Amino acid sequence: MKTMTGKTILVTGGTGSFGKAMVNLLLQTRVKEIRIFSRDELKQELMRIEYANPRLSFYIGDVRDRESVDNVMKGVDFVFHAAALKQVPSCEFFPMQAVMTNIVGGHNVVESAIAAGVKSLVCLSTDKAVYPINAMGMTKSLMEKVAQAVARTNVYNNTVVSCVRYGNVMCSRGSVIPLFIDQIKKNKAMTLTVPKMTRFLLPLRDSVDLVLFAFTNARPGDIFVKKAPACTVVDLAHALKNLFKSDVPIKEIGIRHGEKLYETLVTKEEMARADDMGDYYRIALDARNLNYAIYFNKGDKKEMQLKDYHSHNTKQLNVKQVEKLLLSLPEVVSELESLQPRKTSAGKDTKITTKKHESHERKNKTVKSRSIYRKRKIL
Repeated sequence: MKTMTGKTILVTGGTGSFGKAMVNLLLQTRVKEIRIFSRDELKQELMRIEYANPRLSFYIGDVRDRESVDNVMKGVDFVFHAAALKQVPSCEFFPMQAVMTNIVGGHNVVESAIAAGVKSLVCLSTDKAVYPINAMGMTKSLMEKVAQAVARTNVYNNTVVSCVRYGNVMCSRGSVIPLFIDQIKKNKAMTLTVPKMTRFLLPLRDSVDLVLFAFTNARPGDIFVKKAPACTVVDLAHALKNLFKSDVPIKEIGIRHGEKLYETLVTKEEMARADDMGDYYRIALDARNLNYAIYFNKGDKKEMQLKDYHSHNTKQLNVKQVEKLLLSLPEVVSELESLQPRKTSAGKDTKITTKKHESHERKNKTVKSRSIYRKRKIL
């Protein structure tokens, strides 16, 4: 992080889960300025009040608007591009909005960064960009292609454009974990799509580490992937039920618009040119040009022996292992602590609201009532 000393950092979509996590880390360094760029004035105001730090600057704008991107890009050294439309169902119903934000917006950020002489730009992508079947994944896949096309054709510029690709960030906005916790707290059935559906499990801290790893190790056009474990959604539901001591039912609602049974992070074609860097894969840019004739007799037999890297064949966590991972998340710990009995001003314990605890309370009241009745009968 010494390379960021005295530098100006831009985070697009900086009021989101990733943006705030990155800001928390950057504020521990000696960066000169951190620019938050987004179109939500309320979130910016709340973030301004929460942090109250003079090194934070806030810019209202939209990645769709090249002029506003150019304005915030002036004097920037490094860019983390996190602004995107990420909700799968929303993008399915409004695909052109996803096109404008994820593809056109991504192109604006890349071109603006190059024009401004930015040293390094890391674009955040998703596992849904691999073999995409939904508008969100398709548009993020094309964002990757835009970034790589620039890296392939602009070989004489000094801006390193790279991407990172990761799966579901645990407890981020849109994650199923906050939904499950809310359903447990309200004693409602936990709604899951398909029990055997698997998803990668990536804590927010690991997504930040991935981006910083890309920033440190990227070559033009590289895509970085963090190796991550996975679990079934039903095991995730049971793990949360165990932690919150809940007996609410689990209700299967079926697969939603544009969802897959499992997600892929690296295709077998990409694995053929990927570097295994321990906790990460680096997928090198396919640097071939359009003169395919010179490659016609140079097929890669290795590619046929490789497999995709996806949430069905990565390390699978059981319920106990998922519980342990969940307990490492501050958001989950905070929710658990909020349900612990606390002393009121009258010195009494507050009640815990999950269904199992309510059942326990009712049982105690029944036993107490019977005891009082027996005493009265004796008298």
